[in-house]
Amino acid sequence: MKRILAAFYAKPLSIYLVFILIAASTIAGPAEAMFLPSAPQIPATPIFDRAADLTRIQKVLESKTIQQRLMDYGLSPEKTTTKLNSLSDEQVHQLAVHIDAVQAGGNKGIGLETLLIILLLVLLILLLVQGETAVRTS
Repeated sequence: MKRILAAFYAKPLSIYLVFILIAASTIAGPAEAMFLPSAPQIPATPIFDRAADLTRIQKVLESKTIQQRLMDYGLSPEKTTTKLNSLSDEQVHQLAVHIDAVQAGGNKGIGLETLLIILLLVLLILLLVQGETAVRTS
């Protein structure tokens, strides 16, 4: 009796769990959180250290991956420096403050390779479960 129940519930349960996990992982987006100030704190006269902000931005722009990405967008280092120098003090400060918040990678969703790997794993699990039930019944 226990063998029949195990064989009867094993395959549908595993299929159900696989579909629920796939659905939950594709629907849910990345979780992001941050602290929000309780009240806007705007200073009367904003004081920005443009030189310190520019050195911080330049340090990030010296990265090989950032340089390559900018070149992919058609921005040479000279154009990047020109555009950076044309920004206002407030824009430079805002960029310097938030430059660490920029995520290194992007979420392009589920790729074809990832989907194929998941499907292969599901098929492998189903074959293993079916093989175990066939051995038990024999």
